Amino acid sequence: MMSVITKAALLKGQRDIELIEKELVAGEDEVIVRNHLMGICGSDKNFYLGQLPPKTAEFRQDPKFPFYLGHESGGTVVEIGSKVREVKPGDKVMCFGWNNNFAEYFKAKVWELQIVPEGLDMDLASLGEPIACGMFSGLTTGTNIGDTVVVMGGGFAGQIIAQCAKKQGASQVIVADVEDGKLAIAKKLGADVTINSRNVDVVNYVKDLTDGIGADVVVEAAGVESSFNAASELIKHNGIFVFYSWMTKPVNLNISRWHDDGLEFRNTCLVHHTRQQREVWTPWALRPVVKNIIDIKSLITHEFKLDNIKDAFETAVEDESAIKVVLRP
Repeated sequence: MMSVITKAALLKGQRDIELIEKELVAGEDEVIVRNHLMGICGSDKNFYLGQLPPKTAEFRQDPKFPFYLGHESGGTVVEIGSKVREVKPGDKVMCFGWNNNFAEYFKAKVWELQIVPEGLDMDLASLGEPIACGMFSGLTTGTNIGDTVVVMGGGFAGQIIAQCAKKQGASQVIVADVEDGKLAIAKKLGADVTINSRNVDVVNYVKDLTDGIGADVVVEAAGVESSFNAASELIKHNGIFVFYSWMTKPVNLNISRWHDDGLEFRNTCLVHHTRQQREVWTPWALRPVVKNIIDIKSLITHEFKLDNIKDAFETAVEDESAIKVVLRP
């Protein structure tokens, strides 16, 4: 069995990240992949800032320091275990697991990988997991022709979901964020209205815009308590509340309105369903991207070499205009 020596990220503590040398050897059901490109996720930023959540089934290691960081990436298979039949060396794959992906090479269980759809650019395929998550959410919000849709948060997923809502026939797509740069991109990509929630009361603005009725669909993609509560207030009676954000700390919520107004809740987190569902849903979710119906490349705002991972993370957490920060080996 071939072994591979790689540089890989180790998060030793809050804002303390470095590249170490690791040896990778594929077990019988494992695959070694040469990375093409890696993305920094919102959860990676939380980890970098020392905000480690409780252990869940999603983690392959305890969420504690030191932490082998990284999960958004894709590349080329270079080695497979003796029982692997699903992929072969030379195949292009996307990763859907937490496998220390901030690295030149990473090792994954075969079920954590998925073949890149034909026609998908490898820069985008390497972001297949976050793109598929955003697209799946965007395609399953329940948006209908003529709806008013509010997206709370103009980050990577929020921008994708807003584009989907417009393509699905929403008459008004409203994106709220605290950063003018992100709002400008949302406007460029088709949002009808953008709101800087630092300066404007989003609830009152949406109520005025809808003659007091509220939005048909609200997508929470900001991940803060105030955003969840604003979303709860600005949605119409019997409206659809779409969960996207990962909240890692308890918050206070006005769930009385959820009950009394009969709100419909949708958990659209693709990778938190079963892996069998993910394998089926991902090609469908990525199809509009392959066909260039949804603009993803405009959302890649910063690029670094892996050797400059510290600078990449500082940009991701400090530069409010950063949407998707990527690294290349």
